[in-house]
Amino acid sequence: MYWTLELASKLEDAPWPATKDELIDYAMRSGAPLEVIENLQSIEDEGDVYDNIEAIWPDYPSKEDFFFNEEEY
Repeated sequence: MYWTLELASKLEDAPWPATKDELIDYAMRSGAPLEVIENLQSIEDEGDVYDNIEAIWPDYPSKEDFFFNEEEY
C-alpha cells in the first residue's frame, strides 16, 4: 500500500467516519483512481471505523505542515 497526496486527496470528501467497505464504495462511485481502491482493499479489516484520512495514512500532511508566514513578506 502506498499513498500520495494526489491519491489521498480523492478521499477528502468521503463520508467520514466510515468503514473500509464504505470508503471503497465511495471511491468507486466518485471515480477515484484504481490505486485508491487497491490501497483501501489492502487495509486489514477488523470492522474499524475511520474518522479521517489520518486514521488510514498517519503521515498525511496537515494544513499546519504547509504553514506560510505571510507577515514576513
